[in-house]
Amino acid sequence: MKSRLLLWGALLLFGLVHITPVSAESALTKPKNIIILFADGTTSAQYEFGRYSSSQLRQQPFAITDVVMAKGSYQLMRTESANYFVTDSAAAASAMSTGYKVNNGVISVTPDGSMPPTLMQIAKHQGKRIGLISTAPIHDASPAAFSVHAKSRRDHQSIVDQYVALAPEVLMGGGTNFFLPNSVPGGKRQDGKNVIEVLQTQGYQYVNSPAALSQVNSSKVLGLFADEDLDYEIDRNPQETPSLAQMLTIALQALSISNKKSKNTGFVLFAENENTDSAGHQNDVAALMRDLWAFDDAVKIAIEFQKKNPDTLIIVTGDHETGGFAPTYGRKNLGPAGTANYLNVNVAQLQQIEQFKMSLDEFSKRYKAQIKQSKSLQELDTFLSNLLQQGFPGLTLDDDLRQKILTAGQLGANSNYLPSNILALAIARQTGFYWASSGHTPAPVTVAAIGPGAHLFKGYEDNTAFAKKLQALLGQK
Repeated sequence: MKSRLLLWGALLLFGLVHITPVSAESALTKPKNIIILFADGTTSAQYEFGRYSSSQLRQQPFAITDVVMAKGSYQLMRTESANYFVTDSAAAASAMSTGYKVNNGVISVTPDGSMPPTLMQIAKHQGKRIGLISTAPIHDASPAAFSVHAKSRRDHQSIVDQYVALAPEVLMGGGTNFFLPNSVPGGKRQDGKNVIEVLQTQGYQYVNSPAALSQVNSSKVLGLFADEDLDYEIDRNPQETPSLAQMLTIALQALSISNKKSKNTGFVLFAENENTDSAGHQNDVAALMRDLWAFDDAVKIAIEFQKKNPDTLIIVTGDHETGGFAPTYGRKNLGPAGTANYLNVNVAQLQQIEQFKMSLDEFSKRYKAQIKQSKSLQELDTFLSNLLQQGFPGLTLDDDLRQKILTAGQLGANSNYLPSNILALAIARQTGFYWASSGHTPAPVTVAAIGPGAHLFKGYEDNTAFAKKLQALLGQK
């Protein structure tokens, strides 16, 4: 009762005073369901790459651009946090969830210590069912910021405990580690509690494999498929790890169940592909391409759901841009600049990266493991050549970059993911897929929406306005 009164107080203090008024038009088009499809680390350049590569290699339309952006509403939003020009995921998602700026690394707690209600708390208060999906640990920054509060994004145990109190009907992704005590393999909880068992006693159906996921028949689902992050799409074993589209399909099924115990009052679902951000950090164009396709496959699932449930609002967005993704017409080699030496990105370069068989993160893990085993630099060099042939057929590694990898050399002050960023530069030299950084950038983030209420998302605004619009739609009587 006390926690409920505190939430009511927070809603009165923050939610009502700062909610943007809803127009007469939106009052007539209030969504029953809201699906937020969140591609971490992406904005226009990534989506254009997804569209072009999907068209050229898969011969498939890209629903994000061809449907949601083309037929719905579209806007840009700025992303700076309370303390930095370049945000992190925690601060950006917090602003988009609460309508307030917070410092980098903080989960929905303002610099003065206030805890404005999150989007999922408001949705729960309004009688909506709620769900969280991520290819990251489900207690990671973005899903956490849309749901709960923490002074640090690293307070994973506290975040999971708050999930139990909030009781989302759907929790799916990675992050088994902070649901299990440290007395069992992979567990990291310090209190000895098995949260999986706790949630099972509260009626959740627990699944940990794609096969089990396909058998879900409950309105409350806990799906944990990895100790930490789920694999990139390029590395994913479909027998071990579900796709984002598979998780979304089951989440929509569970959230739509209506019976005597669970009335269908509508829902708010947050579904994140974190791997698009991780690929940006690694400067991994091949992994990015496949995870953009995987994300778009999930968007298509949402669109199909919307066709049968037209009272559903679909929003496709992200939190910030990662990597300064910049495909360009670079030089083929370090010879003089000029038209004859330009390397323009076309289908040939796409076909080359389509042949790559592993992520740069997987490459780095295997290479670093071998460093500990190799008895000589020559042995390590041989392993490197074999690994490149196995994972990156057709790629040429220039001598200067090979030397940096073999000697653990640095690439630049803004390249922090080594040796991934070094191999990424080799790929860029050969394909034209360059990157400006291994970190986040302040590029404005795109928001595309289709369905009832979509008309609110237009123009150029701060990311705090995103929260206020959704709060307004949820608070409409």
